[in-house]
Amino acid sequence: MPGAKSETFKIAQNTKLLPIEKIAQKIGISGKYLENYGMYKAKITDEILKKSKSKKDGKYILVTAITPTPLGEGKTVTTIGLSMAFNKLGKTSIACLREPSLGPIFGTKGVGTGGGYSQVLPCEEINLHFTGDMNAVAAAHNLCAAYLDNSIFRGNPHHIDTDNIIWDRVLDVSDRVLRNIQIGMGSKNDGVPRKSNFSITAASELMSILALSENIHELRKRIGRIIVAYTKDKKPVTTEDLKVAGAMTVLLKEAIKPNLVQTIENTPAIIHTGPFANIAHGSNSIIADKIALKFSEYVVTEGGFGADIGAEKFFNIKCRQSGLKPDAVVLVCSIRALKMHSGDFEIKGGKPLESSLFRENISAIERGSSNLDKQIENLKVYGVPVVVCINKFATDTEKEINAVKRCAMSAGADDCVVSEMWAKGSQGGLEVARSIIKIIKDSKSIFRFLYPLDLPIKDKISRIAKSIYGAKEVVFSEHALEKMKFLKKINMDNFPICMAKTQFSLSHDPKRKGRPRNFKLPVSDMHISSGAGFIYVICGDIRTMPGLPENPAGFKMDIDKNGEIVGMK
Repeated sequence: MPGAKSETFKIAQNTKLLPIEKIAQKIGISGKYLENYGMYKAKITDEILKKSKSKKDGKYILVTAITPTPLGEGKTVTTIGLSMAFNKLGKTSIACLREPSLGPIFGTKGVGTGGGYSQVLPCEEINLHFTGDMNAVAAAHNLCAAYLDNSIFRGNPHHIDTDNIIWDRVLDVSDRVLRNIQIGMGSKNDGVPRKSNFSITAASELMSILALSENIHELRKRIGRIIVAYTKDKKPVTTEDLKVAGAMTVLLKEAIKPNLVQTIENTPAIIHTGPFANIAHGSNSIIADKIALKFSEYVVTEGGFGADIGAEKFFNIKCRQSGLKPDAVVLVCSIRALKMHSGDFEIKGGKPLESSLFRENISAIERGSSNLDKQIENLKVYGVPVVVCINKFATDTEKEINAVKRCAMSAGADDCVVSEMWAKGSQGGLEVARSIIKIIKDSKSIFRFLYPLDLPIKDKISRIAKSIYGAKEVVFSEHALEKMKFLKKINMDNFPICMAKTQFSLSHDPKRKGRPRNFKLPVSDMHISSGAGFIYVICGDIRTMPGLPENPAGFKMDIDKNGEIVGMK
């Protein structure tokens, strides 16, 4: 049976949206720079950056979180609510978000557009096909795969080693049976048989390239640098060699343009690109942020998952490539998540097994705050002011809130404030907004990277593992060590590192909560993402194609008698 409408969707459907031209007018964007997708969505054309070069940039704020639990911490709610709160205080602000993937929507996590009174709208459209960008990425990625296999079928003129192909296929649905497959089965006219695999679309190198490109011409250059396979002599074979780079760019011509929508309070929001943070770099597009910075006083964006993953990659990959420097960081935590990090409670099927999780427990908070302490320490490495935001729930007590504030301030946070943005929208985020305004004014960000690019690959990985995760050492497989030597040999070692690891722990083991210590981080493999401009490093048992849970969220979705969607959460 289909599920009922959630509280979040009831709130969304009772909201009066403004025509998208009026949202653009609020921030001074003329209609001539918009390409409308219906009444409430529009693409912003890339010419706008050329016309606004002389404008002064606004303040750049990153929202990140402690290590997530299945209960969720409220990072997207905070990003949206904080942007609305700035506007409530008379400041112009834009929220910049990633596009949701169908994998989590129909799997475990649910929608990616916030919740309660801090949402971006129209939520059903944004969470489903939106403006077609996700489909364009999948089409371009799979076009390349088809050209590659066609080249092999047509006599293999590039002498591709079929055991050394690194370009897979993608699908924006979680489907574990596609992780390892055999293709080309059947008659000789059905292609050359070989082993292959699928990743989820958000893990495609093309998604990262789209997010890191500032215009169509840079996009074309980056796509042309993609390495898809190697010859038997271990020479790279690129998309240019396959003569497919131009066609791939054609498919992404519209997808390079950011998407303008609005929040539940009609605050402008730009949603563009959606790389995952556990298997890619986890940030929305550079072009979206640069447009937002020219047309608002405060830009609020987010990095995927916890600060050890999303923020680390935001700083060392995205900021390095964009040249942008953040002015402040908001670190989101919830009391129930801190209790989970104490190790006293179990989660099964997305729900806590013990109702005592929702009872006052100062001891569990203090022990679980070891994770909060470490994430504050991680952010301080980059020289950026940190405001801890407690995402308040109805079961939280004043004593528990005060305990978190004590822990946060003793760990070095610049401030610790309470948020009720889910329940109250902008009104629930005013304390956070005022804190950010004051801290940016009083303490200047002295932003710095974690490592220089000319550091050897092994040392860059070790610095991330030891400084950010808290590992004792890194254990490299023989295969990973060989890859490292090879990347140095072909002069592709001076790139930032994109670590692929579990999001549920500071370590590689999702069961290790809190602040794991004295662990050895296993590195099993690495690849060069030459178009995106980073080295992709695989830690532990991380998958680029997720699987569905026992009871996927899609079980409850349907269309009701009025033709409306029900059951989305």
